[in-house]
Amino acid sequence: MNPIKNSRKLALPLTLLFSVLLFSVLFPLLGTPLNASANSPIPQFSTDDEQNTMQVFNFASPSVVYVTNETLVRDRWTLRLHTVPKGAGSGFIWDEQGHVVTNFHVIEEARKITITLQDRSEWSAELVGTAPEKDLAVLKIDAPRELLKPLAAGNSATLAVGRKVLAIGNPFGLDTTLTTGVVSALGREIDAAGNRTIRNVIQTDAAINPGNSGGPLLDSSGRLIGVNTAIYSPSGASVGIGFAIPVDTVKKIVPELIAHGRLVRPILGIESAPDQWASRYDFEGVAVLRTAPGMPADKAGLRGVYRGSRGGWQLGDVIVGLDGSPISNYDDLMNALENHRPGDQVRLDYLRDGKALQTSIKLAAP
Repeated sequence: MNPIKNSRKLALPLTLLFSVLLFSVLFPLLGTPLNASANSPIPQFSTDDEQNTMQVFNFASPSVVYVTNETLVRDRWTLRLHTVPKGAGSGFIWDEQGHVVTNFHVIEEARKITITLQDRSEWSAELVGTAPEKDLAVLKIDAPRELLKPLAAGNSATLAVGRKVLAIGNPFGLDTTLTTGVVSALGREIDAAGNRTIRNVIQTDAAINPGNSGGPLLDSSGRLIGVNTAIYSPSGASVGIGFAIPVDTVKKIVPELIAHGRLVRPILGIESAPDQWASRYDFEGVAVLRTAPGMPADKAGLRGVYRGSRGGWQLGDVIVGLDGSPISNYDDLMNALENHRPGDQVRLDYLRDGKALQTSIKLAAP
């Protein structure tokens, strides 16, 4: 018997066996996106547009909820209080603890809030926190975990005009409705409560109608990229211009609402004058009306309105910049402060009697 010949015969099936085993291990990984982890909850969706749309809808729709609210009214004849429907909108599951994200205007002044899941089960919702200036609210329901399917959050900073988006919501009370479109513009601003603006808003031509508010805007990978919040429409219905709060903003605010019930931002310790003063006294910035004793602005020597030598009131310091961000009005100041935390040391630019000054200030907790 030739041992060399026999070893060659044995090596061939061993090589084939090794190749089969190697292929069985590597083949499942070939379809995995390079930026996805092995435990990623997002499956690989088809690149065919129609197939992709159906896959994303089937994947994400169980996460979308119907939000209804009721408020108290007094009967004009009997004077009795009773609840009546006030409004409805959409929302989505944020985590397995039962937190639900929606728009603030959807639940504003609500006495009772009900969440309807995709299986038609209804759950009474507790209000956890609100950020009216960002039109966001967080609710909580005590539903079983098997009914709670959170959406995976994407990254709105990487969006580009023309990218495909999908909106799922409950327009006009018609549950789980899908519309598709593209990102039609970025960096928009829309008005919010308290004379504030929401910045870096996503504009989309995906149809967003009344009732879509609070629902998710998704990318073609099924990831959350925005919260549908408003439409531009003379008629009240969609005309192809909708707006969504970017998910990068949502990811920053929602954890604060869950932890504190409100948006936490550091403070300077000032009472600011109304923005109307800017036109009256012909300046741009935030005029300091008064400073709170012992607070950062007071420690830094900022001056509020004061009486002049002739007894009349004189304009005090006017804040025009915070850590490199130009400040033209109160909204600018609040947005600049939201980029910092209590304890941060920042540079404050201000005007005093027309002279540009600068100081370092340590921001305080509210």
